This record gives sequence, C-alpha cells and structure tokens, in this order.
Amino acid sequence: MENQVSVLFVCLGNICRSPTSEGVFRNLVESQALDFEIHVDSAGTAGYHIGQPPDSRAIAAAAKRGVSISHLRARRLNRRDYEKFDYIIGMDLFNYQDLVSMEPRDYKGKVCLFMDFASDRDLQEIPDPYYGGHDGFERVLDMIEAASLGLIEDIRKHRPNL
Repeated sequence: MENQVSVLFVCLGNICRSPTSEGVFRNLVESQALDFEIHVDSAGTAGYHIGQPPDSRAIAAAAKRGVSISHLRARRLNRRDYEKFDYIIGMDLFNYQDLVSMEPRDYKGKVCLFMDFASDRDLQEIPDPYYGGHDGFERVLDMIEAASLGLIEDIRKHRPNL
C-alpha cells in the first residue's frame, strides 16, 4: 500500500530483539486497527542466522505475552530497505552506528534508536539477551512494549489521519 507507514526493526542477527519487536509492534498495530496503515518487518545487520527462526527463548517469552513470532525468519538488511522503510530502528548503539554507516546519502534521517520512543528516556539501548538467561528476554519484552507505544504515538503525530 503506497500510503502505508513502514517500520523496520534491526538488531545484529535478527533472532532475538528485532523479531520480538516486530511481533510486539505488529500486535499493537493490529489491536489498534492500523494493520492496513502500518507495515512492519525486521532484519539483522549481520548474516549469521539467515533463514532461521527466532531464538527459542525469544519465542517462548513472546508467547507468554500472547505474541507469536515462531513463523518469522531471519534476514539481512539490504540497501533497498533504506528506500522501502520510513523508520529503520536499531536496538542498540552498535546497531545504530552500523545502520548509519550503511545509510545511502539519499535516505538520511530514517535511522533511529528504538528506546528513543520509550517514555523512560534514561535507557538508550535494548540489551542483547542472547547470552543471558530467560529473565533477560522478559526485560527486553518490557522495554519493547514501552518503546512500541511511543512509536505508535510518534507515527500518529506525523500522520494525524491514522
């Protein structure tokens, strides 16, 4: 759809934070009947896990909150994403810096940090839970839910017709 707002969540491998963000944000968009207005996807800056499902711990933590992400498959960010998406959202400063360094000159200004949309602005990054325990995935979900609400507000501020 030509007038859709498009949002791309990006982490390193696209198996923990970005697919979780995609699932949580998509659920929020659907619950607000905005699924025809907002397109959501996720990708990784690295190609370590292309074609793989999200981490089993991410799947389990999301499922406990009613969010299904098991059907998602990891993909790597590509140049066309900068053309296609209105918001390209990094999970941490490392991802953000990678995204900015790959950003074509014609598409400057689309890259942002996800936690910039959260009401708790003391936190700048969503930490990678991959090397931690299950509680890390729960904490990440809390942060993603908060940032998702702020992102919806930001989209509505810039697109008042939604």
